[in-house]
Amino acid sequence: MSAQQPLAPEGNNNHKAGPCSKRTLLHNSSGMRYKLLQEGDIQVCVVKHPRTFLSKILTSKFLRRWEPHHLTLTDGSLVSATPSGYMEAPLSYSTIEDLQLLSWDNAPKYCVQLSFPGGTVLLQAANSYLRDQWFHSIQWKKKIYKYRKVLNNPSRLDVVLKEIRALVDMALTSPLQDDSIHQAPLHIISTLLAENTNLSAQDHENIIVAIAPLLENNHPPPDLCEFFCKHCRERPRSMVVIEVFTPVVQRILKHNMDFGKCPRLRLFTQEYILALNELNAGMEVVKKFIHSMHGPTGQCPHPRVLPNLVAVCLAAIYSCYEEFINSRDNSPSLKEIRNGCQQQSERKPPMPLRLLRPEPPTPPPTTALSPPPALPLSPPPSIVNSSEILVELERNNNNTNTLKKAPVEGDNEPNLIDCLLVSPALNALSIQLPAQADRVLGCFALILKMLSDYDDWRPALASLLQPIPFPKEKPDIMGSVYEERSPEGWRAGEILTWASRGRALQWDRGALAHAKFTKELKYVIQRFAEDPRQEVHSCLLSVRSGKDGWFQLYSPGGVACDDDGELFASMVHILMGSCYKTKKFLLSLAENKLGPCMLLALRGNQTMVEILCLMLEYNIIENKDTQLQIISTLESTQVGLRMYEQLCDRQRELKELDADLARLLSSGSFGNLENLSLAFTNVTSACAEQLIKLPSLKQLNLWSTQFGDVGLRLLSEHLACLQVLNLCETPVTDAGLLSLSSMKSLCSLNMNSTKLTADTYEDLKAKLPNLKEVDVRYTEAW
Repeated sequence: MSAQQPLAPEGNNNHKAGPCSKRTLLHNSSGMRYKLLQEGDIQVCVVKHPRTFLSKILTSKFLRRWEPHHLTLTDGSLVSATPSGYMEAPLSYSTIEDLQLLSWDNAPKYCVQLSFPGGTVLLQAANSYLRDQWFHSIQWKKKIYKYRKVLNNPSRLDVVLKEIRALVDMALTSPLQDDSIHQAPLHIISTLLAENTNLSAQDHENIIVAIAPLLENNHPPPDLCEFFCKHCRERPRSMVVIEVFTPVVQRILKHNMDFGKCPRLRLFTQEYILALNELNAGMEVVKKFIHSMHGPTGQCPHPRVLPNLVAVCLAAIYSCYEEFINSRDNSPSLKEIRNGCQQQSERKPPMPLRLLRPEPPTPPPTTALSPPPALPLSPPPSIVNSSEILVELERNNNNTNTLKKAPVEGDNEPNLIDCLLVSPALNALSIQLPAQADRVLGCFALILKMLSDYDDWRPALASLLQPIPFPKEKPDIMGSVYEERSPEGWRAGEILTWASRGRALQWDRGALAHAKFTKELKYVIQRFAEDPRQEVHSCLLSVRSGKDGWFQLYSPGGVACDDDGELFASMVHILMGSCYKTKKFLLSLAENKLGPCMLLALRGNQTMVEILCLMLEYNIIENKDTQLQIISTLESTQVGLRMYEQLCDRQRELKELDADLARLLSSGSFGNLENLSLAFTNVTSACAEQLIKLPSLKQLNLWSTQFGDVGLRLLSEHLACLQVLNLCETPVTDAGLLSLSSMKSLCSLNMNSTKLTADTYEDLKAKLPNLKEVDVRYTEAW
């Protein structure tokens, strides 16, 4: 940066000594703070003379000849942008013998004196603040240059520790304010540790303790993080982990904004937590650490703690399964696959950010079983062995063909036998992790459970875990399109494997197919399902249509379901008690989970009995045979029979609603009626004959009724003044909606959750010039 004159008061120089007054600046004596200079404009004068005649020369006329230079403070010398005159050659910091401040009694000049063998360099600044800024900046560069040379060639450890302590003290007491003031010493020490591998573990601890004051307010650089990770792995029970690393990790979790910019900070945090887990108290120590990060109050004061902890947990859990990716046939990593799959000769070794310590390799078996001859359409199971993970992919061709069989044309209802016997549309995946990876998985899965126990963290945690980006279908050929995502953005449930047969690209939900992980994570999902806050339990659903959410994964037939639908029933209960008691939610259950709903209803689950009754009440199920099976299911239990009888009583009353509306409108004069709402009633198209008798009607609400195409065509012919029409969640189709094009006065039209198509929507927009507000969500035109 350039040296610019700051808006700061100039200091007074009251130290006088003869014709020239000079003083040595004490560390932060005036409380002033300065920005570290990297370059700037300044006046330069060089006087070559014996130093013993300095006072005589300083009072002579030779000082009046100054040269303007733009000086740059490099790592090793003071260089001019115009190498001529006084600054024709760079001035190395190693040649500077003394550095002092100067001022004159007879002239307001502010100078810095640099003494070198055979002469003096004077730097004149515009004011005292800039002079002091140049002084401290050059002094800092000179000392860092010295420490870098000393610590690059260490002789004895006691000397090294002494120099490190002096370096740390210099950085802490410097009046300069700049990130590099604390980062430069840390980088020097990182280089020292990297280049001197013969240091003992005790030497490492002594160095860590020496630099601890610098880490209180600064993140460790990447190389130092790697060293800290190694120390946590090799000496997890060291007191340095508790006394020195704890405040460092706490600061990382409180202030870090993006682990993607420095992934080694995340790795260091992971290794620190694993080191805590290795102590005698184990997870109790980890639990106390999590509690210390949250704080004693009901609200955590640090908003970045939870996102950072979740990022650490997800990355650690994912790393347990990521080892499998690179262990199969020397497969490329996820990043290499995303970047276009480099050739084997071009592939670079992975960055040494390993979380898992590999187990000792097991000797290969002495006997090998010959696989049975493979049939053309039924390949044998593929078994992959590695030192990190054992994966057996069991493929059953008959089951796969049954699952992928297309439905019979014209049959829109799900097959109940298939629903009751539903299984995940994935290959059966059995994962056995080594002991160390299993401990890592258990540790960080348990941390997620701890996070879900805090009420103030639960909404944000649910939101962070909601968008699980599972693909709807597996890509089966190389080059298939999949979502672009940074390595830090991969979720815990995603495993991208490089299939050994045909080198086909395929997806496996590795973590969610692992029984231990789903069992641990089930507690978190249960906490979401028990939370009455809509912002929490709404995250059980998928973040967008076509993607799986926790509701789908933990429902019967889902890849993570292991409890015969108990958690599924809890999730349905909380969602139905919220704002999701709609036809759309019921339609999704009817299409995908009707069999499990019926099975749980047979077991007497009241929530599922209510679901089946609502499906009948809202006419969700159109197939008569399926309706009869639902009725039979309801009549099989006492609670189901009672609720079905109540439903029948309501239906008998609602069937008379059209006649009641006719009697109401005929009982008096309603010719001036402008606003009428029949929302959430069971009126049908038959009531249209009465509605057309209201010529002044301007607003009509038919939300969630059985009003259909026939009634819509009748309204369009007679109610020319209608301005607002709500058809949300009605059974109208394009056949009836097209007739609305004659209602030129319409300015607001709600067709949410109808069978509207994109072509009809475009036609209506073209023919209704006054249409200003339109709602087409959850339709084909959306």
